Amino acid sequence: MCGIGGRTIAEAQQRLSYTEFRQWVAFRNKRGSLHWGMRSERDTAMLATLYANHHRNPHAPPHAISDFMLHDRESEGAISLEEAMEKWQ
Repeated sequence: MCGIGGRTIAEAQQRLSYTEFRQWVAFRNKRGSLHWGMRSERDTAMLATLYANHHRNPHAPPHAISDFMLHDRESEGAISLEEAMEKWQ
């Protein structure tokens, strides 16, 4: 949630209610990152995945979108909501 609305984590903790935090989590889970660079990278990775899978050897395993996302932190073991809330306290 760092950077939401131009706020630091400490400011977000003071100003963001738990309900609003849950709404942002649901939005991000449905729509992905709010960072325009990450959204652009994901779009490009999706196109690369489609192209690579279309032209791959039929005996090779299919490519995943994460193969083309250099800055994907979700696959690096993202923390759960409960772990994030513990860190906020």
